[in-house]
Amino acid sequence: MEFVDNLYDLYKNKLTGDEEDALIIIEGILQTFSSKDVDELMDKLSDQERYDMLALFLYEKFRQKLAEEGIGQTKNRDDVNTKYYH
Repeated sequence: MEFVDNLYDLYKNKLTGDEEDALIIIEGILQTFSSKDVDELMDKLSDQERYDMLALFLYEKFRQKLAEEGIGQTKNRDDVNTKYYH
């Protein structure tokens, strides 16, 4: 995607390789976007990019829901009184 390529070129010498770099940059950019800017960016996406974006969004929301509900923590029958401290 041209937007991401240009954004990367702009910041590549300032990145540490940390995942937080990307989040901070993207959130900062999006705060300056108007609804029209978002619409224009979305219009430039291919069908595959739209699908990928929606899939990633839904994956993240689903993952957050699992974390909120505590799904994924398994216990054995003899772990009934086990408490987790983390």
